[in-house]
Amino acid sequence: MRGKGLTLEEFEELKVGGLMLNYLLICPRKLWLYSRGIRTEHTSERVELGYFLHRSSYEQFSARELMIENIIKVDVILGEEKITEVKYSSKMLSASKAQLAYYLYFLKKRGVILKGELRFPKERRKETVELNEDMEELVEDCLRKVWEVVRRESPPEAERGRICKSCSYYELCWG
Repeated sequence: MRGKGLTLEEFEELKVGGLMLNYLLICPRKLWLYSRGIRTEHTSERVELGYFLHRSSYEQFSARELMIENIIKVDVILGEEKITEVKYSSKMLSASKAQLAYYLYFLKKRGVILKGELRFPKERRKETVELNEDMEELVEDCLRKVWEVVRRESPPEAERGRICKSCSYYELCWG
């Protein structure tokens, strides 16, 4: 059963950066470590490739990154009705969709209704993301869960997953 959703006040208390929502869905332990300021992305070749791909793709767009309220950073703005999130790979598609849905939700709370598009330039692939009731409910649930993880005294137990070997936090969990 769908709840009433978050009020603007509740949302203001729960809002986080989009990467945190993404990390929650990929690995709660990664989220917890990231929330404590532990950054290992700079040690990852894969992350560097992603940054390069992001910087070198879609140069035709004038608005390539836009920081909103010092909370979310939208990768590309296409026209006036669509935002885009550029990702290195579609392997974590559900987490990427949820992150973009969060950006759309964030903007909707500010009275701006847009559509979203995930782009995977290396794969020459696009995926449309629209904020519907189910996506809003997912975002609200994720925001609550992000705060549950972040408020923990200690990190969640490491759970070996299919992405562990390519994760920049691998050594902290399994080293």
